[in-house]
Amino acid sequence: MANIVTNIINPHISVDCVIFGFDDDNLNILLVDRTLKEKKTDHIIFNDFTLTGNHIYEKEDLNDAAHRILYDLTGLKNIYLEQFSVFAHPERLSKPNDKLWLINQGKDPESRIISVGYFALIATNNVTLEWKGRNVDWFPINKIKELAFDHNQILNSALKALQTKLLNEPIGFELLPEKFTLSQLQKVYEVILGTSLDKRNFRKKVSRMKYLIPLNEKQKGVAHKPAQLFVFSREIYEKTKRNVFDFSI
Repeated sequence: MANIVTNIINPHISVDCVIFGFDDDNLNILLVDRTLKEKKTDHIIFNDFTLTGNHIYEKEDLNDAAHRILYDLTGLKNIYLEQFSVFAHPERLSKPNDKLWLINQGKDPESRIISVGYFALIATNNVTLEWKGRNVDWFPINKIKELAFDHNQILNSALKALQTKLLNEPIGFELLPEKFTLSQLQKVYEVILGTSLDKRNFRKKVSRMKYLIPLNEKQKGVAHKPAQLFVFSREIYEKTKRNVFDFSI
């Protein structure tokens, strides 16, 4: 990561990260708790959730800002991050609770802020979230209700970007542990695309992936018949990616 020359905040540009995680059953989103309290009585005015985000520094590259912000709130490093869109609507911070929050933070609620969206991919059973001053937790994407600011729009845009890329690049492996089964891989595609896939056709498609390496190992500690384990070879993919990757269904 490049050195940050100054820590002066740019008040008009922020980064919001949509962090996708997979736990063998659900596509989850990492959300940050936002609670506004009365300063004198500690009475809760409202409580809701936001995506992981913050302002960039004046001398900071956007990608560096995304990695820094992600680490500052979660303690996570070295994960897949990709920029997917920019959000600049003049009314994106205009909801009543958002204005109250900004005023409480000493910010001008009428000031226009442009946010650059990134999405991240994590195998949730591979990571431990660190306490960084705000509560963060995983939520199934189909259970998420109204978020702060325009974060529902950002989330929906990130999901569409992820779905498109999933059909053209093998990024689904980023959501899996290092060793995984074909059933886990199929489940990743199903939960992201929001559909059921035929097991036979799916395995026929993945059998053509030269970078999907079968191991002489099987699952351990499972109640059902243990399945064979596989790994994804980035090296083989890089050598063979000139071949068209098409996972359209």
